[in-house]
Amino acid sequence: MKTIKKLVLILIAIFSINAINAQEEEVKDKKLQIQGSIDAYYQTNLSAPDNVDQSFGTSFANELGFALGMANVIVSYDGEKTGVVADLAFGPRGDDAVGGYNINQLYAYLNVSESTTFTAGRFNTYLGYEVISPIGNFNYSTSYLFSSGPFSHVGLKADIALSEDFSLMLAFMNVTDVNNNLTGAYSGGAQLGYKGQYLNLYYDDGEALGFEIDYTGGFDITDSFFIGINAAYADNDGDGFYGAALYPQLSTSDSFAIGLRGEYFATMEDGVSDDSSVFAATLTGSYTVENLTIKPELRLDTWGDAKPYMDSDGMPKDNLSSFLIAAIYSF
Repeated sequence: MKTIKKLVLILIAIFSINAINAQEEEVKDKKLQIQGSIDAYYQTNLSAPDNVDQSFGTSFANELGFALGMANVIVSYDGEKTGVVADLAFGPRGDDAVGGYNINQLYAYLNVSESTTFTAGRFNTYLGYEVISPIGNFNYSTSYLFSSGPFSHVGLKADIALSEDFSLMLAFMNVTDVNNNLTGAYSGGAQLGYKGQYLNLYYDDGEALGFEIDYTGGFDITDSFFIGINAAYADNDGDGFYGAALYPQLSTSDSFAIGLRGEYFATMEDGVSDDSSVFAATLTGSYTVENLTIKPELRLDTWGDAKPYMDSDGMPKDNLSSFLIAAIYSF
């Protein structure tokens, strides 16, 4: 009987040790995370033939017929005070955003305190409402404000939680979208946040973008109705752009939402508007089943005095409309 009791105690000890080791391994596994997305789409012009090579004047989703977006893989490791993120992007959307490196983001961070974090490396921009990855945007195609501003920065930034409501970010970086700094030029950035509303600043002394001030925010009107807002002004020795966009979005169920992006965008030369302005309206539906999101989208861009598009007869025209349907899978 004593032998059986000893055997039972030994077995309990072994199982306990295995359970503890399994829990430790589970904790370790949680520190290392792999996530990402893939996306593709079909697009056809409604107001022009598809055999004419033309598209809206914004980034991404510029091909007709069946086309690829990007494959995005994000690997991160989070320690108690430090961590790293490697964000890789492949495909047309990734190439347009990050160039030949295929590195969307690559940075390390240090939590100096509970309220302050330092980040060094390449990170996506803090300016603007939209982002590079399609899973971060409601609309599949992107705005003129997003396409004209920075995509990413290489440098050092400090994120500071001033209180429960206020946040501050300060950054010292290469000029926008420059990985290898051969000119010795640098830029500075700042962001002041208050309850989900952000005022963003960027300055590089005329080396690339010049100066940009940007407001990004939004408000929950009801539990199912949200309005996002983006407005920006950029000036580089008299040349630049300005504009504003509204993003009303209505969730009709847990799986479906519909949203509109209405944007006014204009460029300027020598400090004066050069009559090159556009109003773009984009209506997007979003249906989600498990990790797959289907986004049908109608878009119409209408310019003021400019005629950057062509009709079916090859004649210049001031507007272009299209329909696309995108499939986005996240993991």
